[in-house]
Amino acid sequence: MPTAAIVGGGVIGSAWASRFLLYGWDVRFFDPAPNAEVVLNKVLDKARRWVPQIIDTLPSEGSLTVCRELSDTVAGADWIQESTPERLEIKHAVLRQIQAACAPTAIIGSSTSGFMPSELQEGSGRPEQILVAHPYNPVYLLPIVEVVPSAVVPEDRVQRAEANLRDIGMKPITLRAEIPAHVGDRLLEAVWREALWLIKDGVATTEQIDDIMTHGFGLRWAQKGLFETYRTAGGEAGMKHFLEQFGPCLQWPWTKLTDVPDLDDDLINLIVSQSDAQAAGRSVSELEDERDANLVAILNALRHEDRAAGAFLNQLASVEARQ
Repeated sequence: MPTAAIVGGGVIGSAWASRFLLYGWDVRFFDPAPNAEVVLNKVLDKARRWVPQIIDTLPSEGSLTVCRELSDTVAGADWIQESTPERLEIKHAVLRQIQAACAPTAIIGSSTSGFMPSELQEGSGRPEQILVAHPYNPVYLLPIVEVVPSAVVPEDRVQRAEANLRDIGMKPITLRAEIPAHVGDRLLEAVWREALWLIKDGVATTEQIDDIMTHGFGLRWAQKGLFETYRTAGGEAGMKHFLEQFGPCLQWPWTKLTDVPDLDDDLINLIVSQSDAQAAGRSVSELEDERDANLVAILNALRHEDRAAGAFLNQLASVEARQ
């Protein structure tokens, strides 16, 4: 069995471990935090509950080893996934330790949501070994992963990274240009900034904003994305008509994306109070279970229609059937 080394736990690292395990890889896990193993087991329990509901056949689960030393974790591993806090000095220190103990042939993927691979590679003796492999939460259910190499990462290593990720049921999107926050988080950041202004200005509450997304364009995005949604909005004339009709509004002062609201105590307390009211006493674990149940239902509906992420899962099922 191939071996994955997970360095850094939390929600993301633990979910990476779960995905590798459920797809038959042996996993070594390292996180010195005192509650890391508790978090890992909770996330793994959720993955074992939900993943079989969208994947027709899974291989025998790999073995899990919780390591006490980082060097033991990465020695001989085929894939190393770094999911440490988003502080560049921490990532540099951890990556140095990883490279001191791992095989030169191993792929080192970073879960970073913001740093570019060239930033991660600074000071490295083997920069060509490090690339970004940025997933989306929950990693065990959402198949997309942004793969971002720098110019020094050879093409054969990028292709091997893509193959490894496909082997664990993921859909790698390889970006051929480095940019802070990659693609997905830049889109999310734009929506997030505008939402903060809407709350600060008293236009809408957290619940109202979420309702507009979940009852409106979020449903369209789940199966058509952004550009195909707008193409259909253009009618029979398609995207050209849509751009001609709505393009001028890009010049109107509708958005505050170029400005950032000050997250002072007043705004933080307002968001927290609205969010607490919206949660209505439900724990984070309960919210995660609701999220996962809904994602499974949406993904299975998309599988039935053979659309978007559902079409990708059907492709996985057909490959598994042929093997």
